[in-house]
Amino acid sequence: MPAAAVHRLATAGPDDCDGLLRAIDAGTIDPDGIVAILGKTEGNGCVNDFTRGFAVESLRAALRPRRSIGFDVENISMVMSGGTEGGLSPHLVVIEVAAGDRGSSIERSSLAVGVGRTSDLSPEQIGRLTQVEAVAAEVRAVMARADIVDVADVHYVQVKCPLLTGPRIAEAAGRGASVATTDTLKSMGLSRAASALGVAVALGELDLAEIDDESIGTDLDLCSGRASCSAGIELMDNEIVVMGNSAAWNSDVMIGHGVMQDALDVHAVDDALRSVGIEPERQLSAAMQQRLVAVLAKAEPDPTAAIRGKRHTMLGDSDIPGTRHARALVGGVIGGIVGHTELFISGGAEHQGPPGGGPVAVIATR
Repeated sequence: MPAAAVHRLATAGPDDCDGLLRAIDAGTIDPDGIVAILGKTEGNGCVNDFTRGFAVESLRAALRPRRSIGFDVENISMVMSGGTEGGLSPHLVVIEVAAGDRGSSIERSSLAVGVGRTSDLSPEQIGRLTQVEAVAAEVRAVMARADIVDVADVHYVQVKCPLLTGPRIAEAAGRGASVATTDTLKSMGLSRAASALGVAVALGELDLAEIDDESIGTDLDLCSGRASCSAGIELMDNEIVVMGNSAAWNSDVMIGHGVMQDALDVHAVDDALRSVGIEPERQLSAAMQQRLVAVLAKAEPDPTAAIRGKRHTMLGDSDIPGTRHARALVGGVIGGIVGHTELFISGGAEHQGPPGGGPVAVIATR
């Protein structure tokens, strides 16, 4: 019976792998068991945020000599989310799986993790229905491999998706193909949007027939309550990490989620905590903080330019993109509840929760 373990490690910079290597040397983490690493880096989170690729290459270089033959570091899903605005702390969430007998089962469900990748997309497929379909198919395949039978048991799906750059747009144009947008920053949002809708289709939250190219990034009432998508320059496929609970796993941790209706929705955070057996307090006690392994959330500026009827200026700042403001805001709200700032909060929540809101997932020990 497989078992998943999750480790949260602070980092001093995008290339800091010392905490991970110390944990490996201490026997706390088996390098061959690492299947995914989610990380927050202190870049700007925009098209030119090279801290994401820098962190990935640093981790691969550090792990390559520690992994056994046949355990290629390229098989680890590494999802780096740029932007630690406000009080957010750069850190890694390392997900490890120990293999076991999948034929046995237990009465309780615990964390189950699966990873996968779609085929590379062509530039003209990014942000379009083809990307939706590719992500949906791979999420279903990952669920099957992870022995997560019921879509209701899936609580968080992380997708790292590609974006458009000048050379990629030019390459498509050279073949006579048109892309969804020639605005590289907008392409990040469209890619996240298509990926999130793919998750929604896979989990039965939406039907594929409800979606077309025109609705991607525009009809925000179409959404998933469990998708978290982050775009990056460092790939052309979609990396997918599915996390849920399954009785076919024997992990010491479990996962739950809530859906924030807006950036101030503390009740959704409370719901997520209760789903893993943590009773919310004004701020979690030290004992409860010890149980809380990871917090994963989405954040975006409310597109109506108001939060609960009060005007916000996140969308009108020409100096700082609104996603950066949103990460800082949601980080402060959630940090005040859980009592720390090592929070994996990703900006840009197109079709990921309702407009202005977003999913929040928590992983906790039993």
